[in-house]
Amino acid sequence: MAVILHVDMDAFFASVELLNHPEWRGKPLVVGAKPDERGVVSTCSYEARKFGIHSAMPSACAYKLCPHAIFTHPNMELYNEVSRKAFEAFYRFSPFVEAVSIDEAFIDITGSIHLFSDKKNSFSDSSVDLAAAKRLGEELKNDIDRTCSLTCSVGIAPNRLLAKIGSEWNKPNGLTLMPFNPDEAAAMLQPKKASILWGVGKKTVEQLKPYGIVTCGDIQRLAASSPDSGGLVGILGEVAARTLVEFAHGRSDDKVYWQESEEKSVSREHTFSKDEYDMNNVRRKLIELVCDVGTRFRRETRWANTAKIKIRDSFFQTFTRQMKFPSPASDEQSFREAALKLFDKEKHLLHGVRLIGFGVGDFVSSPEETQMSLFEDKSASERLKRENLSRALDSLRERGIEI
Repeated sequence: MAVILHVDMDAFFASVELLNHPEWRGKPLVVGAKPDERGVVSTCSYEARKFGIHSAMPSACAYKLCPHAIFTHPNMELYNEVSRKAFEAFYRFSPFVEAVSIDEAFIDITGSIHLFSDKKNSFSDSSVDLAAAKRLGEELKNDIDRTCSLTCSVGIAPNRLLAKIGSEWNKPNGLTLMPFNPDEAAAMLQPKKASILWGVGKKTVEQLKPYGIVTCGDIQRLAASSPDSGGLVGILGEVAARTLVEFAHGRSDDKVYWQESEEKSVSREHTFSKDEYDMNNVRRKLIELVCDVGTRFRRETRWANTAKIKIRDSFFQTFTRQMKFPSPASDEQSFREAALKLFDKEKHLLHGVRLIGFGVGDFVSSPEETQMSLFEDKSASERLKRENLSRALDSLRERGIEI
């Protein structure tokens, strides 16, 4: 059985600001746009949350709720540096780390917990040593405190969904060990609001409310009375309904999608601040990522054989799609065509998108290193034109000119 740990840094941006400004400690702090600017709250301290302030709220509204709050612009350079230290700590406990955002990750600790076990031969024991898993979680929290002077909240569970829920339950600075028995997990979720589940935002809550579906238990009972999820299918559609039934029982993906090393691939990801349902917006963001990946990739003389997209939907299900280029490529047009072809094949299946990513891999040092078809799509001269145009665009972007 897998053992998945979810770690979430507590009020990350605000907490990092307090390291630089200890005089702000204990006061309501809002990181984001100033009240007189058009913009929103990125995050805020727990003191500010007591006034009803939350992420994505317009800063002007936050000011009305708490006029004496301290407002400061985000310092992304500083946050990225502290995030790097935190992720270095995560990797000390397992090589299988999936970054969800700058301050949040899933870690597969299945192969690591034996190091924290009191049992002899625990490595070959098929049962999960929950005490060892908890000790690992505590030591990770201590390591973050030592290296970053920050707190984090941890959830440990047999899958990603329960681990994520667990990290939310005892914030800040909490550690929650979730049930590993499937029946116990389902029973624990019964009285909880369905809104704790991935994919159940305000829109879905409103869709379910007229049918008396408020809790996870309501979904479980409806599924029991309609084994094919027929009742929910009529409300949400087949894919969303079946996924929601699984989540309401505490069942989800137990795979951690850890990233390949930079030597094997070049990739970029974007996590939306809230689920994005407009596929045109997702498409535009994907094109931005393609441009960024291409610019970074072309700083060295190399070509890629494969393109890949990564999508995490509103149910936090992650999947990747990959294709091979007709011939090794490094130009922006080839990257863009591949990305959009992969995305357009899948977009009709998406309920909403939380994360989109693009990457290229399987590198060669010459476009002739892999055997080409006799009737290849592009001539060598056409490929060279595309590559030169791409490098010209790179030069403009690096000078700050938007294309």
